[in-house]
Amino acid sequence: MEYNHKDIEAKWQKYWEENQIYKVENDTSKPKFYALDMFPYPSGAGLHVGHPLGYIASDIVARYKKLKGFNVLHPMGFDAFGLPAEQYAIETGQHPAITTAKNIDTYKKQLRKIGFNYDWSREVQTCDPAYYKWTQWIFAQLFNAWYDYSDPANEGLGKAKHIDLLIQTFEKEGNANINAACDEDTPVFSAQEWQNFSEKEKSDILLKYRLTYLSEAIVNWCPALGTVLANDEVKDGFSERGGYPVERKKMKQWMMRITAYAERLLAGLEKIDWSESLKESQRNWIGKSYGAELDFKVEGKDITLTVFTTRIDTTFGVTFVSIAPEHELIPILTSPEHKAAVEEYVSKAKNRSERERMADVKTVSGVFTGSYVINPFSGEKVELWVADYVLAGYGTGVVMAVPSSDDRDFRFAKHFNLPIIYVIEGTETMENPTEKKKGKMINSGFLNGLESDEAIQVAIKFAEEKGIGKGKINYRIRDAVFSRQRYWGEPVPVYFKDGIPYLLDSSELPLVLPEIDEYKPTETGEPPLGRAKDWKYQNQYSYELSTMPGWAGSSWYFLRYMDAQNEKEFVSKEAVNYWGAVDLYIGGTEHAVGHLLYSRFWNLALYDLGFIGHDEPFQKLINQGMIQGESALAYRINGTNKFVSKGLKDQYEVAELHVDVNIVENDVLDIEAFKKWRPDLAEAEFILEDGKYICGSAVEKMSKRLYNVVNPDDIVEKYGADTLRLYEMFLGPLEQSKPWSTKGIDGTYKFLRKLWKLFFDEKGNFNISDAEPTKEELKILHKTIKKVAEDIERYSFNTSVPAFMICVNELTDLKCNKAKVLEPLLIILSPYAPHITEELWAKMGHVTSITRATFPEFNEEYLKESAFEYPISVNGKVRTKIEFPVDKPAKEIETEVLASEAIKKWTDGKPIKKVIVVQNKIVNVVV
Repeated sequence: MEYNHKDIEAKWQKYWEENQIYKVENDTSKPKFYALDMFPYPSGAGLHVGHPLGYIASDIVARYKKLKGFNVLHPMGFDAFGLPAEQYAIETGQHPAITTAKNIDTYKKQLRKIGFNYDWSREVQTCDPAYYKWTQWIFAQLFNAWYDYSDPANEGLGKAKHIDLLIQTFEKEGNANINAACDEDTPVFSAQEWQNFSEKEKSDILLKYRLTYLSEAIVNWCPALGTVLANDEVKDGFSERGGYPVERKKMKQWMMRITAYAERLLAGLEKIDWSESLKESQRNWIGKSYGAELDFKVEGKDITLTVFTTRIDTTFGVTFVSIAPEHELIPILTSPEHKAAVEEYVSKAKNRSERERMADVKTVSGVFTGSYVINPFSGEKVELWVADYVLAGYGTGVVMAVPSSDDRDFRFAKHFNLPIIYVIEGTETMENPTEKKKGKMINSGFLNGLESDEAIQVAIKFAEEKGIGKGKINYRIRDAVFSRQRYWGEPVPVYFKDGIPYLLDSSELPLVLPEIDEYKPTETGEPPLGRAKDWKYQNQYSYELSTMPGWAGSSWYFLRYMDAQNEKEFVSKEAVNYWGAVDLYIGGTEHAVGHLLYSRFWNLALYDLGFIGHDEPFQKLINQGMIQGESALAYRINGTNKFVSKGLKDQYEVAELHVDVNIVENDVLDIEAFKKWRPDLAEAEFILEDGKYICGSAVEKMSKRLYNVVNPDDIVEKYGADTLRLYEMFLGPLEQSKPWSTKGIDGTYKFLRKLWKLFFDEKGNFNISDAEPTKEELKILHKTIKKVAEDIERYSFNTSVPAFMICVNELTDLKCNKAKVLEPLLIILSPYAPHITEELWAKMGHVTSITRATFPEFNEEYLKESAFEYPISVNGKVRTKIEFPVDKPAKEIETEVLASEAIKKWTDGKPIKKVIVVQNKIVNVVV
């Protein structure tokens, strides 16, 4: 009986679904294990073979943990809101819900074909009102929360609390004694003043404390798309989608006060098992720095600019000050003769995203405002410049430049011929080690002889005593913009009355997206929701017209999986207390400072407010590497429609042409398929080698543009899902990127057929023996059990695949068909190849799924050797080998060695000086 992967895989996928084999209950009698994949955005292109890599790994772990007795939660869902679906809707007129549903259906069919053990009853889709009802509910909890730094919880770092507690304090004593996360311009007021505030004034003040709030913010605005874009959606001043110009502008936006959690987000990194590089990405993004704020007065104007610096001790070396292009005081600070140049520069600089400006360390650009500021330490006036390397959102948006000690400041000063001052001690001189040109020297005064840290503290004390500055801890992270001027996103559950934002009651959720005639902004510039007819709260109050960003739904989906059908709560206490934090999370590095940071923030807030019992969402996180495409290349002779095979191309002047990899097999081009591929190739001619056209290859990103996308459906059709699963793991370590190539996949397919043959006789009949295994067979089995269990526990999946292959080869050589060997082998292989193992398991007479089996225990006794083959040397040269029991005494070994014919031959009757026996190692005879 031949191995027919198509029939077998279809059969078992149907069985698993019909019998709900993967349905998970909250069974508290078992230990839990929560395995999670970063859920995909369902694009119209579907999956390519690179996408399932992480899914296969988590599926193996989930199946293994089930076999080890764990109750395993392994769910799947879809991040279904977002700009791509909306843009497609604009282009085609189709409702985004229709195209999104179609894309999800494609993804689910592909995922089912690969045999993942997802509990589809827990599926979530962020665009489903039943789901985003609770996203809106979480928004409301954050709106009704503030952050109290004075609360002793969380190692003295404070916690979030309900806004009612803050209002009660305002009513009793005002806000003078409150230590909270709030806007910097929050006024101080008494209880009496609070009582006298209007409702609008009270609302505005509370917005300065709420964890989600309305505020003016500088954003990436794309007029062509009619929406705000996140930093990672902008590249070189253009939108990644569509390539439209993006400008930086100030707009009223909903914000999330993630900065309140900066210190706890840093502290939490020490408690979780993530890669150090990923942790470092978050540390850098949060950007904690110790330093000081220092005041620079603007000459001739009643304006003071405050800088944040980590090196206040270098203030004597300041030779110019730079401000961010977005700084609101630029028009006032710019002199008339510099107005045109400043406006032109600001217009260009503002349209580069902050991420680009942070990454660009080579470009030197700026413009002089015509104003001067006074160095508060030296009293000298220095020029005030606008420079795009200064970020409005970091520190104060003003930077003091010390060219003698900062590389970027130095290059800026050299480029614009600004002075460079070296702070020295006494009368000694100093040269710049790079430029070898002396700059102006200045005695630092009180900083002489001190180490840097001491000098900083002395300088801070000096500034505080003079009233020109103060010590401060600063963070690079900024509050997150939470508004998007698009249609296809969660509606914000807010309406406005007399200019005051009010939340919808929880009983009124979800606020469902209304139908609109077009998905573009209105003619008056309102977001697309402004097109909705008769869409008002109680038919009179305007709803918020912006929608939530894509990361809203993805910031908590892992909690909803725990209790996906709950209509009364976003997750029950019982469910969240049982499942707790995700034990294993697998996904891409691209989410390091987006999704992963926002998820940790929301999780901490929900923890503070008492809705969940764990403060970190993901305990173990693995970033899978990328499976790259192996592009196929054909070589066209320049000026012709003639193609030359790879081995002959150096004889001609040729141009490379990327070829669809699906018409190339083992580097050999299907010429007829090539001619049909494009009309211009129908009459192509070929110069062959050995009767074949051999293509070149290149490892590149898998992309439609390069024609190197491989559809997993095609691989499953030809080789089977089990082959695909094993092969993707076999390609290399999970965390590393590796090229996709079908050259080795046939070997994996042959392995499965070889496994299949172990269970059948030469006539194709199923043939399993009840005989007791031999020691050798048990040794092979238990060696593999040990290896596979250790590999899965340390997520080293690629090393298990060759172990399976060796095991099957050795059992084949022994003609082993014994149930007591093959049953355990099927169990340990089942996480990797669930279909073939399920089929063979059933053929062995089992009436329950192999997923209900128990992972076999490794027995070390079977790996202990009963005998050892000693190399026997004469005067250091190996002359023969003799096997002895491992526990045979050395004296007996010596006697038998000397009595052997081989040793008698090599000693040739010479007297034996010494016999050295190293137990279970070697015997050396010295003559």
